[in-house]
Amino acid sequence: MHESSSSPSSLGKWLGFVTAIWVQAISGNNYTFSNYSAALKSLMSLTQLQLNNLSVAKDVGKAFGVLAGIASDRLTTPVILLIGSLEGLIGYGVQWLVVSRKIHPLPYWQMCIFLALGGNSTTWMNTAILVTCMRNFRKNRGPVSGILKGFVGLSTAIFTDVCSALFADSPSKFLLMLAIVPAVVCLTAIFFLREVPVTNTAAQQEEESKYLNFFNIVAVIVALYLLIYDLSGKHSHLMSLLFASGLLFLLVVSPLSIPLYSIFKNSSNSHNINNDDVETRIQEAETQTVETEMREKSVQVVVEEKDLETDDKVVEMDYKKPILGEDHTILEAVQTLDFWILFLSFLCGVGTGLAVMNNLGQMGLALGHADVSIFVSLTSIFGFFGRIGSGTISEYFLKNHATPRPLWNAASQIPMSLGYVVLAIALPGSLYVGSIVVGICYGVRLAITVPTASELFGLKYYGLIYNILILNLPLGSFLFSGLLAGFLYDAQATKTKGGGNTCVGSHCYRQVFVVMALSCVVGLVLDVVLVFRTKKLYKKIQIGKKSG
Repeated sequence: MHESSSSPSSLGKWLGFVTAIWVQAISGNNYTFSNYSAALKSLMSLTQLQLNNLSVAKDVGKAFGVLAGIASDRLTTPVILLIGSLEGLIGYGVQWLVVSRKIHPLPYWQMCIFLALGGNSTTWMNTAILVTCMRNFRKNRGPVSGILKGFVGLSTAIFTDVCSALFADSPSKFLLMLAIVPAVVCLTAIFFLREVPVTNTAAQQEEESKYLNFFNIVAVIVALYLLIYDLSGKHSHLMSLLFASGLLFLLVVSPLSIPLYSIFKNSSNSHNINNDDVETRIQEAETQTVETEMREKSVQVVVEEKDLETDDKVVEMDYKKPILGEDHTILEAVQTLDFWILFLSFLCGVGTGLAVMNNLGQMGLALGHADVSIFVSLTSIFGFFGRIGSGTISEYFLKNHATPRPLWNAASQIPMSLGYVVLAIALPGSLYVGSIVVGICYGVRLAITVPTASELFGLKYYGLIYNILILNLPLGSFLFSGLLAGFLYDAQATKTKGGGNTCVGSHCYRQVFVVMALSCVVGLVLDVVLVFRTKKLYKKIQIGKKSG
């Protein structure tokens, strides 16, 4: 017997999804380094290479996300969330103590450890959220990924704008928010986020899609709300308080309307059970009985056929290598060419995008912008539009035209490459254009890769496979930010008193942008190859979605 769309398990699923949105809305703290990097550079008298290696240390923490992936098959979702919240509290808490001068600056290597701890905290949060939600919403992985990753993109703007509104861009108070707020939100999600039975009926799937459309609308409203605030100039203290209150309402209260509606619907339906419902359930039970008998007969036929085979052939069939679209272990996945194409193309997109985000502070100063918070917010907000738009659009074209999801990754590499060219030319306003373009394309890449990995290699070991893929974040940060941007910037910079350095002018990052533009071209070629290799698989997925 199928559960009604308003059953307790349905209510639990939507309550869990709301708390998942809350966690994702605060788990993008790893992208906020530009907001306090200048304070660290000044306080610790660092060169740009040393500062960039601090940001690499933050991203290296994500390399240990493999631990979260392994744990996802062994620990419950609440335990994984608890680990992430404690790591973030310690990692960002120590950085706050240093920047607020509560303690003396720690040795460089110790700061690297605490930045890595803060970076690793998000891998536990993201693993708990994505693995649970991908399994709860198997038929709508694209939209769910877009919504969740969209709120991750918005989280940088949320933290930046709230800090600007309430604390006048104080780096120390900003870090205090990064330490406390995620811990509180994760502790809340611990009580609600669980795996629940998946939807089976067409009515349930239709209702699920309608509810997800509502969450899409809420997310777009939040993004526009943040964008209007960023573009409207300076604000009075009263307006800042009103902005923060409105944002809290949009993030907390409005998503809860779906679970509240589910409660109301469940209460209403409990008083309206009639004979038609009973008859329908009897018919469903009879249908299931017939289907079960047919399956049993099919199994008997298969067994009889196998009994006729020789013992040697039976031994050979003990292990069958999974094909694309079936559940892969991590060892089986890394033995496929498709995994490495996806891995390397992901590196070209997210590695270069992360280098821009980590260096936005210094890029803005080099081009004569005293306040770089607007660029951080623009990258975050338009990254959201890339994430949420690509999730919904890719799902539509997959269901209606069997369009392979990697095609959207390929499409994102073209404007991303052009965005780096614009930044290299350094015309007036180029940093605004570059921040927007890079944000959108980076968002597309993240949102598309999440469901793509689950569709190519299955959901059984998805937590570990996902965390292997996001090794590209620390790897890309090291290659493009730590090495490329750090060395080329320092080669152009002049020494300052205290042992640091600085560079002003369009030449500071020009070579960096050219190399990253070429990397995106390589990523484009890899994505196109993956599109052709997965066309048959996505045709099967389309048929499954229509028949399901």
